[in-house]
Amino acid sequence: MLNQPTIEKLYTMKLHGMAEAFQTQMETADMSQLGFEERFALLVDRQWLWKENLALARRLRAAHLKERGVIEDVDYHHPRRLDRKLMRTLAGSEWVRQHQNILLLGPTGIGKSWLASALAQKACRDGFSVRTSGPPSCFGIWKWRMPTAVSDECC
Repeated sequence: MLNQPTIEKLYTMKLHGMAEAFQTQMETADMSQLGFEERFALLVDRQWLWKENLALARRLRAAHLKERGVIEDVDYHHPRRLDRKLMRTLAGSEWVRQHQNILLLGPTGIGKSWLASALAQKACRDGFSVRTSGPPSCFGIWKWRMPTAVSDECC
Protein backbone atom coordinates (compact mmCIF):
# COMPACT_ATOMS: atom_id res chain seq x y z
CA MET A 1 0.00 0.00 0.00
CA LEU A 2 1.23 3.49 -0.82
CA ASN A 3 1.45 5.69 2.24
CA GLN A 4 1.88 9.05 0.51
CA PRO A 5 -1.72 9.20 -0.82
CA THR A 6 -2.95 8.33 2.68
CA ILE A 7 -0.93 11.19 4.16
CA GLU A 8 -2.23 13.59 1.51
CA LYS A 9 -5.81 12.53 2.26
CA LEU A 10 -5.25 13.12 5.98
CA TYR A 11 -3.98 16.64 5.24
CA THR A 12 -6.95 17.24 2.91
CA MET A 13 -9.32 16.20 5.71
CA LYS A 14 -7.45 18.64 7.99
CA LEU A 15 -6.14 15.85 10.21
CA HIS A 16 -2.69 17.40 10.38
CA GLY A 17 -1.77 15.91 13.74
CA MET A 18 -2.73 12.44 12.59
CA ALA A 19 -0.77 12.86 9.33
CA GLU A 20 2.35 13.93 11.23
CA ALA A 21 1.98 11.05 13.67
CA PHE A 22 1.54 8.58 10.78
CA GLN A 23 4.74 9.85 9.15
CA THR A 24 6.55 9.51 12.48
CA GLN A 25 5.25 5.97 12.89
CA MET A 26 6.51 5.02 9.44
CA GLU A 27 9.98 6.38 10.26
CA THR A 28 10.19 4.62 13.64
CA ALA A 29 11.24 0.97 13.49
CA ASP A 30 9.81 0.09 16.93
CA MET A 31 6.24 0.87 15.84
CA SER A 32 5.94 -2.41 13.94
CA GLN A 33 5.92 -4.24 17.28
CA LEU A 34 2.70 -2.51 18.33
CA GLY A 35 -0.71 -3.81 17.34
CA PHE A 36 -3.18 -1.98 15.15
CA GLU A 37 -5.28 -0.73 18.07
CA GLU A 38 -2.25 0.69 19.87
CA ARG A 39 -0.92 2.44 16.76
CA PHE A 40 -4.37 3.80 15.96
CA ALA A 41 -4.75 5.07 19.54
CA LEU A 42 -1.41 6.89 19.18
CA LEU A 43 -2.62 8.52 15.96
CA VAL A 44 -5.88 9.64 17.56
CA ASP A 45 -4.05 10.96 20.64
CA ARG A 46 -1.68 12.95 18.46
CA GLN A 47 -4.59 14.47 16.50
CA TRP A 48 -6.38 15.35 19.75
CA LEU A 49 -3.25 17.00 21.15
CA TRP A 50 -2.70 18.89 17.90
CA LYS A 51 -6.26 20.31 18.01
CA GLU A 52 -5.97 21.19 21.71
CA ASN A 53 -2.69 23.04 21.12
CA LEU A 54 -4.23 24.90 18.19
CA ALA A 55 -7.21 25.96 20.33
CA LEU A 56 -4.91 27.08 23.17
CA ALA A 57 -2.79 29.14 20.77
CA ARG A 58 -5.96 30.75 19.39
CA ARG A 59 -7.25 31.60 22.90
CA LEU A 60 -3.89 33.09 23.92
CA ARG A 61 -3.66 35.09 20.70
CA ALA A 62 -7.21 36.41 21.15
CA ALA A 63 -6.49 37.39 24.77
CA HIS A 64 -3.90 40.00 23.69
CA LEU A 65 -1.99 39.60 26.97
CA LYS A 66 0.64 42.29 27.37
CA GLU A 67 2.63 40.28 29.90
CA ARG A 68 3.79 36.69 29.53
CA GLY A 69 3.21 35.61 33.08
CA VAL A 70 3.02 31.96 34.01
CA ILE A 71 1.41 31.08 37.32
CA GLU A 72 4.07 28.45 38.02
CA ASP A 73 6.75 31.21 37.99
CA VAL A 74 5.23 33.29 40.81
CA ASP A 75 7.90 34.42 43.28
CA TYR A 76 6.52 34.04 46.80
CA HIS A 77 9.69 35.47 48.40
CA HIS A 78 8.98 38.90 46.94
CA PRO A 79 7.95 41.46 49.58
CA ARG A 80 4.36 41.64 48.25
CA ARG A 81 3.49 38.80 50.70
CA LEU A 82 1.42 36.59 48.42
CA ASP A 83 -0.45 33.75 50.05
CA ARG A 84 0.77 30.53 48.40
CA LYS A 85 -2.41 28.62 49.28
CA LEU A 86 -4.63 31.36 47.84
CA MET A 87 -2.60 31.49 44.63
CA ARG A 88 -2.90 27.69 44.24
CA THR A 89 -6.65 28.02 44.69
CA LEU A 90 -6.83 30.79 42.08
CA ALA A 91 -4.66 28.78 39.69
CA GLY A 92 -7.28 26.02 39.74
CA SER A 93 -9.67 28.39 37.90
CA GLU A 94 -12.52 27.40 40.20
CA TRP A 95 -13.31 31.09 40.64
CA VAL A 96 -14.02 31.27 36.90
CA ARG A 97 -16.34 28.26 37.02
CA GLN A 98 -18.22 29.87 39.91
CA HIS A 99 -18.56 33.17 37.99
CA GLN A 100 -16.57 35.18 40.54
CA ASN A 101 -14.33 38.19 39.93
CA ILE A 102 -10.87 39.00 41.20
CA LEU A 103 -9.54 42.48 41.89
CA LEU A 104 -5.80 42.83 42.28
CA LEU A 105 -5.09 45.82 44.49
CA GLY A 106 -1.87 47.25 45.82
CA PRO A 107 0.80 49.87 45.24
CA THR A 108 2.35 50.50 41.86
CA GLY A 109 5.16 48.22 40.75
CA ILE A 110 4.44 45.06 42.74
CA GLY A 111 3.42 42.97 39.73
CA LYS A 112 -0.38 43.13 39.64
CA SER A 113 -0.48 43.13 35.83
CA TRP A 114 1.93 40.20 35.67
CA LEU A 115 -0.16 38.22 38.16
CA ALA A 116 -3.34 39.02 36.23
CA SER A 117 -1.69 37.87 33.01
CA ALA A 118 -0.48 34.70 34.70
CA LEU A 119 -3.99 33.92 35.96
CA ALA A 120 -5.45 34.73 32.54
CA GLN A 121 -2.97 32.44 30.80
CA LYS A 122 -3.77 29.64 33.25
CA ALA A 123 -7.47 30.15 32.53
CA CYS A 124 -6.69 29.84 28.81
CA ARG A 125 -4.85 26.59 29.46
CA ASP A 126 -7.91 25.37 31.40
CA GLY A 127 -10.12 25.95 28.35
CA PHE A 128 -11.50 29.42 29.09
CA SER A 129 -11.32 32.43 26.80
CA VAL A 130 -9.90 35.69 28.11
CA ARG A 131 -10.72 39.22 27.03
CA THR A 132 -8.80 42.21 28.32
CA SER A 133 -10.91 45.17 29.36
CA GLY A 134 -9.96 48.37 31.10
CA PRO A 135 -6.61 48.57 32.86
CA PRO A 136 -4.07 45.81 32.12
CA SER A 137 -4.86 43.99 35.37
CA CYS A 138 -8.58 43.54 34.50
CA PHE A 139 -9.72 40.56 32.50
CA GLY A 140 -13.04 39.13 31.45
CA ILE A 141 -12.90 35.34 31.42
CA TRP A 142 -15.54 32.95 30.19
CA LYS A 143 -15.79 29.32 29.20
CA TRP A 144 -15.13 28.72 25.54
CA ARG A 145 -18.46 28.56 23.70
CA MET A 146 -20.29 29.44 26.90
CA PRO A 147 -22.94 32.13 26.38
CA THR A 148 -22.66 33.94 29.71
CA ALA A 149 -19.57 35.97 30.56
CA VAL A 150 -17.97 35.52 33.94
CA SER A 151 -16.69 39.05 34.16
CA ASP A 152 -17.53 41.76 31.68
CA GLU A 153 -15.54 44.41 33.47
CA CYS A 154 -13.79 44.26 36.79
CA CYS A 155 -13.05 47.95 37.28
